[in-house]
Amino acid sequence: MREKLWKIPYERPEAPEELLNCGCPPLLAAILRLRGVTKAEQAETLFRGGLETLHDPMLLKDMDRAVARLHRAIADGETVAVYGDYDVDGITSTCLLTKYLEGKGIRCIPYIPSRDNEGYGVNAAAIDSLREQGVSLMITVDCGITAHDEVEHARSLGMDVIITDHHECGGGLMPENCPVVDPKREDDHYPNPYLAGVGVAMKLACACEGESASLVARFADLIAVGTVADVMPLVGENRSLVRMGLEILRERPRIGIEAMLRESGLEAKKLSAGSIGFGLAPRLNAAGRLGQTDIALKLLLTEDPETAQHLAATLCELNRKRQSIETEIWQEANSMLEGSEPDGPIVLCSDSWHQGVIGIAASRLAEQYCLPAIMICFHGEKGKGSCRSFGGFNLFDALSSCAEHLTGFGGHALAAGLNLRQDQLPGFRLALAKYYREHRPEPVPEVLCDLLITDPELLSQENVLALEQLEPYGSENPRPLLAMSGVTVESLMQVGNGRHLRMRVDLRGRSFEGIFFSHTAKDLGIREGDSVDLAFTPQINEYRGVRSVQLLLTAVRPHRPEELCEAILDGKKDSYWAAAPWLPCRADFVRVWRRLERPGCRVGSRLESALRQSPEGMAPERYCLCLAVLREAGLLETEGDALYGAKAAAVDGKADLEATELMQLLHSC
Repeated sequence: MREKLWKIPYERPEAPEELLNCGCPPLLAAILRLRGVTKAEQAETLFRGGLETLHDPMLLKDMDRAVARLHRAIADGETVAVYGDYDVDGITSTCLLTKYLEGKGIRCIPYIPSRDNEGYGVNAAAIDSLREQGVSLMITVDCGITAHDEVEHARSLGMDVIITDHHECGGGLMPENCPVVDPKREDDHYPNPYLAGVGVAMKLACACEGESASLVARFADLIAVGTVADVMPLVGENRSLVRMGLEILRERPRIGIEAMLRESGLEAKKLSAGSIGFGLAPRLNAAGRLGQTDIALKLLLTEDPETAQHLAATLCELNRKRQSIETEIWQEANSMLEGSEPDGPIVLCSDSWHQGVIGIAASRLAEQYCLPAIMICFHGEKGKGSCRSFGGFNLFDALSSCAEHLTGFGGHALAAGLNLRQDQLPGFRLALAKYYREHRPEPVPEVLCDLLITDPELLSQENVLALEQLEPYGSENPRPLLAMSGVTVESLMQVGNGRHLRMRVDLRGRSFEGIFFSHTAKDLGIREGDSVDLAFTPQINEYRGVRSVQLLLTAVRPHRPEELCEAILDGKKDSYWAAAPWLPCRADFVRVWRRLERPGCRVGSRLESALRQSPEGMAPERYCLCLAVLREAGLLETEGDALYGAKAAAVDGKADLEATELMQLLHSC
């Protein structure tokens, strides 16, 4: 396992004038610019966009056919089945459409297959059972895009089908002879291709109703939970739906969710997208992972507080069981890899693992080893696997290239599932390893910071509080990650029985407190007095009625001067401001000049050799700035923009270094 790669931006933060003029604080304005928001109107839509940001559901391909068939079912009082998936998106989709159809006065049967006994997607046995219960129309939610044979089977029994899904078809055979509503269809031009399954289900209900306002008011909470849990991009329409859903969850949560919030110790008033992703979603998912999805389904559908409290307690207990099983699987997987250093996709298998939990363990392995991970459960000759990507590797494309070694697969670029026989495993491993070698992604930074903070004033309480307007955070709209470079550690203290690290650092004479959960100073290799780089999210901490800015640390490392020095030596002028904390004085220039004026002396031709020439005790950044200022003053000769190979120039008289543009810039920072 290697050290994480960092990316610290050395370009100066820019805050659009229009945003500043309308009262947007500088830190927020700079973050907005990085996310493509430069106009006041764009910012207003981002912060407060509502129903007006939602697209017409009739823009979805086949929506007109789906609505026509659903209207007929409602008019004729047919029995309708809503067939969903066993994850949170599928459960919320099923509940939403079931509640809507029951409100239209028709009999509606919600159906979610068993992960253990039926697996993902539509199956013929379930269709037979639903037909026996009088179902004449089946609507799939969050599944069905590849259910070509199953749709034909339903039609042979006299049952019509409406497909609503949001997954890729993957070049497979799409169902025919029925409406297929999926924004990922190749021939679909709906403006938002990133709707969750629950979002597509909501669009069907809105199209059927002929308006969106009343349905958003009823179901935005379910849409928020399903969209966040399925890690859909929280931009545009999705962002508005999740924000409106969070308002409902805070002010008037439905009975089942209120019980879950109470049982899990979450406070409704402070609920965020993060609370859903790390609090509600795992508990709802636990039911599906352990083959008891009906508990989560009943919880979201019930109107009885006592029943809701019982079901919520059961779900929390299931989640604790899931966590225990997951830890056991992860530890066993680690023992399988002990002593090895994998250089390609990790493929592990066992006949004792729980199928519903291996996906989480695969995610942990992918993060731990910085490689794609696949974990497969075998029952006899048949195996089912969960796949998780890392570093931008496209799993769906990879599995497509290995299809001859699989009996089936599906999913997304970042997460997928597969089926294979025992005798196919060796061939699959070889084919996947070969594909990875040929399509190995370029290393990407795991610590990818938005802004470098050199001015302590940017971390004022006003600036930090303003960032709350970027909520809800999630995919494509992450919590801003900021950086400090070369700050001095003033103090270190282990807290929480030694599990967490509290540290205080100095940034240009201003102290900031930070907290790093689940880390120790020893693990990080840092001590008091060290110079370090920090990646963090700023937040407001309140203790005994006193509010202050606190750094919620994401990564800490001993200071790495090479990255900024390389930018300066390469002549990248937009990086100079980042070195302002190392502003050189006259004595620094004298030391550097005396070294360079020696006969035959040149700046090294590579970064390492150039930095070795820095005077003893001088920070590398300060040395590189001295070179850049001396060049601007005409005291150094270079070829091109880079400072490598520079030599002292023949000059008459003295140069005014303080008058250079670079020194003026550094003094202003």
